[in-house]
Amino acid sequence: MLRVLDLRAVPAEGDDVFTGESQPQPWGRVYGGQVLAQSLVAAQRTVDPDRPVHSLHGYFLRAGDSNEPISFAVERLRDGRSFSARRTHALQFGRPILSMIVSFQEAADGVDHAEPMPSVPAPETLPTVAERFAGTYGGNYWVRQRPIDLRHVEEPLYVDPATEPSTRQSLWMRAVGRLPDDPALHAAVLAYASDYSLLEPILRAHGLAFITPGLKMASLDHAMWWHRPARADDWLLYTQESPSAQGSRGLGLGRIYTRDGTLACSVAQEGMVRVPRERLPR
Repeated sequence: MLRVLDLRAVPAEGDDVFTGESQPQPWGRVYGGQVLAQSLVAAQRTVDPDRPVHSLHGYFLRAGDSNEPISFAVERLRDGRSFSARRTHALQFGRPILSMIVSFQEAADGVDHAEPMPSVPAPETLPTVAERFAGTYGGNYWVRQRPIDLRHVEEPLYVDPATEPSTRQSLWMRAVGRLPDDPALHAAVLAYASDYSLLEPILRAHGLAFITPGLKMASLDHAMWWHRPARADDWLLYTQESPSAQGSRGLGLGRIYTRDGTLACSVAQEGMVRVPRERLPR
């Protein structure tokens, strides 16, 4: 993960153009969280470090090929007295696979409140993905090496549907290794991890699992707001819900808390969720 987030400048193509590689994926498609994080890193390279990211809004336009490098072209939209705005296009084969606007802000005082963190079991009491699926059919697919340790509070939906339908779920997550003390990097890793599982409450609500025959899912857009600092290598609680699903689209909303209950980020994503006709309610 750290290697793919270490983008290289491409001076021959412009001052604000970068390139990066992709993590190999068994299906050959770039993981959406990876290209989100890389696009953020590209934008961060063009902004004063005293102005950390506070929000991003991106659209996934095409599936990326994980076997090919990705170019990131940054447009400097504005540098004001307190805020800076950038647009990043992630490009493969001359076409955008992601278009994203990112906003940065220098530190400021103001009113302060946050929704409290719900009470859930501690991460140490929950099994890892590897422990849940060790020795099961197809288990190797779900326990392949990942840079983020995910521990669901409820049962995960990789293989079996939920035993109790619900539009809500929670999971703990953290990077599997210690990260450098760079706030910009931790913000990028949070963007990377935020794409995991945010559409799962849609499946949980309708008795579906990821391996449901004929199910097709894809992220359409992604928005994220950073409220307060957080380390991505410490345990974070990711609470998720889906307020609506319709028209082969579903909305996922999430909040990311530090272990001491600080609300660090809010996340929203709409995804395409196409279910075989015979699975639809009648």
